Amino acid sequence: MTKNNLIELLPRLERTRLKAISEPFDLVLSDVLSEPGTPSRHAYFPTEGFISLVTAVPGHPGVEVGMVGSEGMVGAYLALGVTIEPMHTVVQGAGSAMRVATKPFVLELARCPVLRATVNRYLYVLMAQLATASSCLRFHEIEPRLARWLLMSQDRAHADTFHVTQEFLAYMLGVRRVGITTAASGLRRDRLIGYRRGEVTVLDRAGLEAAACTCYVADRTAYDDLM
Repeated sequence: MTKNNLIELLPRLERTRLKAISEPFDLVLSDVLSEPGTPSRHAYFPTEGFISLVTAVPGHPGVEVGMVGSEGMVGAYLALGVTIEPMHTVVQGAGSAMRVATKPFVLELARCPVLRATVNRYLYVLMAQLATASSCLRFHEIEPRLARWLLMSQDRAHADTFHVTQEFLAYMLGVRRVGITTAASGLRRDRLIGYRRGEVTVLDRAGLEAAACTCYVADRTAYDDLM
């Protein structure tokens, strides 16, 4: 099983204590884990699979502003003393996670300075990635954004092939489905990806990185520098 990097960064004693208050949790594709404005129930540390952070404006479909896999966690905001969900979170890639109820996790944050410092660093990284996502949405074309999204998904799927529909891609990127069709056709024409019946295969990783907008590298750099 793939491990969660944030948990693995902790010293052995702190890691053991966190695992003792955690439970295994199945990430089921398209399951909604939280809604904005509702009380937080759990923090999630994905080990396999990944979760989308989605924001929405009333009357409009949502748009993805972040993605969390085994490199991070959902619920880092709890380190700020806030227990209200800030975003819609939905399982984008099926897999597994360690789940911790909010109350014991907040208590563990209070008693463990190393855990709190680790979560705070990740929270900074997440804020940087959210800022990148907003500028990406505003200034970059659909095809480079799609290439970036596919790279992010491949990183967290730990596989060259993963499941995603064009309808879901349109929802995540905040564009019409026809825009996704056109962008995906360009990536297929250049033999960077294959796509069949909802299964995407990355055929040319280096080529896909070259086709992606600079936001992909910015996100990776922010994480590597801080974590």
